[in-house]
Amino acid sequence: MTQKQAAFALVAFLVMVTASTTLLPRSAEPAKPKAPFPVATVDDPLATAPGQQKFVLAGGCFWGIQAVFQHVKGVTKATSGYAGGAAKTASYELVSSGATGHAESVEVTYDPSQVTYGQLLRVFFSVAHDPTEKNRQGPDEGTQYRSVVFYASERQQEVARAYIAQLNESKIFSKPIATELTALGGFYPAEGYHQNYATKNPFDPYIMINDRPKVTNLKSQYPDLYTEHLAPAQ
Repeated sequence: MTQKQAAFALVAFLVMVTASTTLLPRSAEPAKPKAPFPVATVDDPLATAPGQQKFVLAGGCFWGIQAVFQHVKGVTKATSGYAGGAAKTASYELVSSGATGHAESVEVTYDPSQVTYGQLLRVFFSVAHDPTEKNRQGPDEGTQYRSVVFYASERQQEVARAYIAQLNESKIFSKPIATELTALGGFYPAEGYHQNYATKNPFDPYIMINDRPKVTNLKSQYPDLYTEHLAPAQ
């Protein structure tokens, strides 16, 4: 994603000079949900014993989504990658064309005795991205940046569908949820240089403007779910 760095260097300079992010295009401003953000009414209780479960989400550039979930208590791994298309087109160069069907995605592995799927969806919809944007996320445009919950089981589908309906009914956002609910056909890890990108490049202008605030919001809004410990990428 080095194409983004040059473009955002100028933006970062202007932001620092004016101490404001309002210079970003209005279309890039995230929808601000009302507080408090709803707890999922359809969810499973915490498991009685440690285990391992996985799910895949997409919501814009995978750098930020990975960074958020790496700081969620109970998450044991968060890997950037691609989902929604074929294995043969799962590379950054091809996915960036927007013609592969893939979305930049993150596979999250978590311990269901520490955090529930519903709690993780709450983080996804409230601080990890803006679920009202269609085929874009902030400054990134294209179907590869669409919002998607890729379900791998009937229960994941049921919980996610119910939560999306709950959010729409609550009108927590001023616009309807644009997140797609799609069966997971496969997940393909991204190239190594995309893994842990936000952590390795904290002063990248793109990270400073778009992704660091997400982790900050996670810490402030969900202190019981936030952890300083960084879950590995792979």
